[in-house]
Amino acid sequence: MKLHKVPLRLILALGLACLLGTLALVIDHVSVLAVNGFSDNQELPLPLTAPIANSGVSFIVRGLEPSVRVDAQGTVYVSSIRGVPTGVDLHRYNATADGPPGAGGTYPFKYEGQPDNCGIFNASQGGCANNSLDPFGLGLGGGDVDIAVNYPTSGTPNLALVSLTLAPGVTGTHSTTRGDSFSTPNPAVALIPGDDRQWIDGTDAQTVYLNYHDAGTFNIEVQRSNDGGQTYIDGFGEAIDPQTFPAAGGVPATNSANIAGQIKVDRSSCPSRGNLYQIFVAPDSVTENLTGGALRSIYVGVSTDVKLGLPAFTFTDNKVFPGPAGAQKQGAGNLFPALATDDFGFVYAAWSVNSDIFYSFSTDQGTTWSNPINVSFSTNGGHANLFPWIAADANGHVGIVWFGDDRAGNSNDRASLEPGHPTSQGAACNSGTACMQGWAQWNVYYAESVNGHDAAPFFVRNVISDHAIHRGTISTGGLGGGADRSLADLFQIAFDPQHFANVAFSDDHKVSPAGPNNGADNPTTRRLIRANFTHQLMATAGSVVTTGSCAGSPPTLPPGAEKITGGRRIASQTPGQTANFGFVAQNDKPNASLSYHDDGATGGSIDVHSANTSVPSVTFSGNCGTFKGDAKVNQKLGYTFTVNACDNADPRAGKDTFLISVTGPNFSYSNGGFITQGDIQIHKE
Repeated sequence: MKLHKVPLRLILALGLACLLGTLALVIDHVSVLAVNGFSDNQELPLPLTAPIANSGVSFIVRGLEPSVRVDAQGTVYVSSIRGVPTGVDLHRYNATADGPPGAGGTYPFKYEGQPDNCGIFNASQGGCANNSLDPFGLGLGGGDVDIAVNYPTSGTPNLALVSLTLAPGVTGTHSTTRGDSFSTPNPAVALIPGDDRQWIDGTDAQTVYLNYHDAGTFNIEVQRSNDGGQTYIDGFGEAIDPQTFPAAGGVPATNSANIAGQIKVDRSSCPSRGNLYQIFVAPDSVTENLTGGALRSIYVGVSTDVKLGLPAFTFTDNKVFPGPAGAQKQGAGNLFPALATDDFGFVYAAWSVNSDIFYSFSTDQGTTWSNPINVSFSTNGGHANLFPWIAADANGHVGIVWFGDDRAGNSNDRASLEPGHPTSQGAACNSGTACMQGWAQWNVYYAESVNGHDAAPFFVRNVISDHAIHRGTISTGGLGGGADRSLADLFQIAFDPQHFANVAFSDDHKVSPAGPNNGADNPTTRRLIRANFTHQLMATAGSVVTTGSCAGSPPTLPPGAEKITGGRRIASQTPGQTANFGFVAQNDKPNASLSYHDDGATGGSIDVHSANTSVPSVTFSGNCGTFKGDAKVNQKLGYTFTVNACDNADPRAGKDTFLISVTGPNFSYSNGGFITQGDIQIHKE
C-alpha cells in the first residue's frame, strides 16, 4: 500500500554515525513580548544521547512532533518523540508544584521521563518504574505520540498518552498524578495490528477516543476508552463511511487513499455535547482515488450516535472543500489537516495547500461548512506554509499555528529553498562550506480570531518564534519524502483556562554538541533537534466571547428513515457463557457498525467488527431490522455478517432478540436468541 504518511519510525541514530537533521540557524534570541504578546521561546531540555544497555552504542536523542495539552486546572503537558524504538518524552508545568514563571514568561517545566519506555521486555518487568528508561534501551514506542486530558468535576484530571511502534501497534498509558507516574503501558490498545498515525482526545472524567489508520484498508479506526486510556475496548467505529470509502479508502492498495488528521469530541454544554468529529484529506472522487489522484479535498466524519454509549457507533462524512490539485498535485496532502470544537458546539478546520493555510467552520455540527478563508495570505501568503494546527474555546475563539518560510516555492523544492545544495540530504554544499546562508528561513506563525464563526471572521496574525527555527526545505511526504525531515511532520497549539495559546514546536537552529561541527552554515553539521515552547501573555485579537447561543442542529432525516441500535449480551455458543454485542444501523444512506465478541464460540474465540469496504444492506420490517455487510473476524478481512435484531417494546432484558451469522473462507458461525442483558431500539422518522 502506498502510505501517504508514514510516521517517523525506525530512524535510529546509532552512535555518531547516522546524520540527523542538517539545517539550522544560530542567531541570538530576542524577546517578542512587545511585538505579539508571547513569552520568550524556551527549549525543553533532553539528554544528548541515550545508551543502549552496555553495548557502548547510543541513540542521538531528538524532540520531534510535540503534542501540547492544558487541562482545566492549568497544567501544561508537552510530549515529543525520539523515534522507534527509543520512546517518547514528557514535560509538565503545574504552577503549584513547579513554581512561578521565570524571566520572559518562561515556565520551569518538570521533565517527567518516558512514559512508554518500558522496553520490549515490559511484561516480565511488570511495567515502568517511575517512567525510567528500559535497561535494554529499547522502548515500546516513539514513532508517533499524542496526549489528551480529561475533564472531571473534581480531583486531578486524567492524562492519557499513546505512542506508536510497528508491532504490535499502539501503546497506551495514563497518569492520575499529573505525569509523575503512569500506569503500566499497554502495548496493544489498537484492536487492529499494523496501524499508522494515532490521535486521541478526552472528555468527561475518564472517556478518551483513539483513532488510527488500519493498514489493511486505510480506513480510520476509532476506539473508545472508559478507563482513562489504559484500554480502548469500550466502543468501535470507522470514520470513513461506506459511501465515502470508494473515494478515500485504500482498497485496492494502489489507491491514493487518505491522510487522517486529529479526532475531536464536543465538550460543550449544548445539545451537541459528545459528538465526535474526524478530519481527513482524500481524493475528490472514486476515479481520482483509483488513478492515483491528488489528496485535494477535505472531509469531516461526524458521529452523533456515539453519545448513546454503545459498543459500536457510525460516522457520516461531509465534504468541507473540494480543493484544486495544485501545481505539483500536492493538493491538501500537506501534513496534517487539523480540527477543533469550541464551547458552544461550533466546529473548525484548518489545512495547508503548501503555499497557504486555509480555514473553514461549521455552524451545524459539521454538516455544512463555510467557504475557505486564507489565514496566511496577508502575513505570509504565497510562501511555503505548512503543518497547521488549530485550537478553539469560548464562543468563536480560534487560534491557528503553522510553519512559514520567507520565500515563494514548494516546501519540498531544493532548487528554490536550498540553493547551492545537492539533492542528497546532508550532502556538502556544491561549493564552499556556508551555502545555508542563502537558504529559506522558517518561523512559527499564529493567527487568532475571537469571532471565528461569523460570516467574515477577523484574524490577527503574528510571528511567535523569537528566532528562525529552521533553514532549507521541509518534506511533506512522510518517510517517502525527499526533502528535509529534521522537524518531522507536525506541532500543536492548546488554549489554557485563561484562553491564552500554548504552543510547542520542533526546532533545529542550534548545532549539536554531539558533532560533527563543520560550521553553523554547513549542511554536513549535525543539528540539535528539540521541542520548544511559548505561551501567550496578553490578548492579541480582542476580547474573548464566553456567552451566546449554541451551534445549530444538523438537518433532520427524511420521513421513512429508520435506525436500529442495541447492545449488551446474549448467551454464548457454549452453555453458561455470554457473548457481547453492540450495533448501530440506519437505512438513510445505509450505514452499519457492529462489534461482537464470543469467547465461547465452539471453534475458538471470535471477535467480529464491521468493515466499511462496501455499502451495507439495511432493511426494516415491523419491529425488526436486518443489516448485512463486510466484516473483520479476529482482525482479518474477507468475511461478511448478517444481523437480525428485534425491538419487542419492553426495555427489560429477555424480550428483545439478536441473531448473527458470519461467513468467510472455510468459516461459518451463527448464534442468537433473546438477549440476557441490554436493550434494542428502533428509531423512526
